[in-house]
Amino acid sequence: MDNLQKHYRPENMSDRVALLFTKLLRLVADIFFKKKYGHRAVVLETVAAVPGMVAGMLMHLKSLRKMEDDKGWIKLLLEEAENERMHLMTFIQVAKPTPLERFIIIAAQLVFIIIYSIIYLVSQRTAHRIVGYFEEEAVFSYTDYLNELESGRIKDQPAPKIAIDYWNLPLHSTLKDVVRVVRDDEAGHRDVNHSFANLLNEKKFNKKEAKSLDFK
Repeated sequence: MDNLQKHYRPENMSDRVALLFTKLLRLVADIFFKKKYGHRAVVLETVAAVPGMVAGMLMHLKSLRKMEDDKGWIKLLLEEAENERMHLMTFIQVAKPTPLERFIIIAAQLVFIIIYSIIYLVSQRTAHRIVGYFEEEAVFSYTDYLNELESGRIKDQPAPKIAIDYWNLPLHSTLKDVVRVVRDDEAGHRDVNHSFANLLNEKKFNKKEAKSLDFK
């Protein structure tokens, strides 16, 4: 299977809840935005920029509280949040949201910060699996966006300067080039978050095994 089209099959209830939550949000996005890929990207990145920052902050506090090393997770999560923020800054230049759309974006961001924070506090594993599935959907959406650009159904345009500077793209780059590098970023975030969820799952399994041995 193409690396860009990878899908993690749910293996337990936590995974199934994460996938269902993601599919519901995808349904809402499909209803509201349909083929308006630029506007879809703005809302997608507004939400996508939240998990890394929330998870990084909560892990930072946990590391301080327990006086334990975070094994590099915090830095990786904050870098992910910054990368997603730059995606948002880029597509705002492309879609140019109206004041009403900006209000909706802020509202969506506020609601998702609260929801994701609660999920992360309840189950880190489920929270990272949700992001893994979010990023799977992001890869699919950007692939559709790229197909529309390459077919000419959506008119290509010069890449925003902010994107050229951030990704060190050639000066003659276009929106197609931007969508490609953003899609690659999302594929990377997908793999990282699925890996985090797997590690947390293994950690939980090992704890259960250790407890069962204690009772023998």
